[in-house]
Amino acid sequence: MASQSKIAVLAALGGDLAVTVTKFVAAAITGSAAMWSEGIHSAADSSNQVLLLIGMRRSKRRSDTEHPFGHGKELYFWSLLVAVLIFGGGGGVSVYEGILRIRKPIVLGDPKWSYIVLGCALVFESISLAVALRAFLAESGHGNILNKITTSKNPATYTVVAEDTAAIAGIFVAAAGVFFSHYLKIPIIDGVASVIIGLLLATVATFLIRESRGLLVGEGVNPKTEEEIRQIASKGAPVNSISRPLTMYLGPSDVLLILDVRFNSAANISDVAEEIERMKSRIRERFPELRKIYIDIDSAPTEPHT
Repeated sequence: MASQSKIAVLAALGGDLAVTVTKFVAAAITGSAAMWSEGIHSAADSSNQVLLLIGMRRSKRRSDTEHPFGHGKELYFWSLLVAVLIFGGGGGVSVYEGILRIRKPIVLGDPKWSYIVLGCALVFESISLAVALRAFLAESGHGNILNKITTSKNPATYTVVAEDTAAIAGIFVAAAGVFFSHYLKIPIIDGVASVIIGLLLATVATFLIRESRGLLVGEGVNPKTEEEIRQIASKGAPVNSISRPLTMYLGPSDVLLILDVRFNSAANISDVAEEIERMKSRIRERFPELRKIYIDIDSAPTEPHT
């Protein structure tokens, strides 16, 4: 999973760097606000991939005395920075640039360069999206793609998917802005396209901020998984009852589980100890991401009879 995520981020970084240079060159030649917005967008995306790589690297550090549960949440912190950068550096600047061009429109230069660059950008972004989707689907299994994105706990892949999707949509908006500005001889349309691109980026960023926030403040597994954990844990003969499982994501594939288990009063200590180990094995077999399992005994079992 980690290697697939890294490949997706590296592919996105390579594509974004190539596209950024060409977009800014075209923007300088044509004077298009939409092209400037697209260049800013790609520059922000390039920075985002670097931040994600930093987060992935730092999240792999071993646990220490100050971080006994490891550094897995580093990835969530850096993905939050990425989302904020998209919102401000991409969305905010694009909206600002568009408003300036609406208030003071300028005559655009030869649109040919804009179309060439946008065509190249579409190719690069499509390749990057294909790589990211492949990695994302490989780790997410079967199901609806939109539901997978909203329930995924690995920002390294779903952030790239969201970014590239927004980038491709932005390319079409920019192309439409350039085309209609020249065709109708209304330069203001180019500024409107820039504002639309900015709002699109802000929407994607808001979604990413929401996802990162939930994971940073201690999001746990979904209710369906909780219930399945309870059913698996309840299979042991000495078990009397189990409280609601307490879970928290420490990383994309590292979940903390705490179970409060009440055993039958007739069960002895050795039976309980054996059942606890079997319980952990059953749970990990079904949910391998539950790497840290702590079981609290709610009643004191009796000593074994001799």
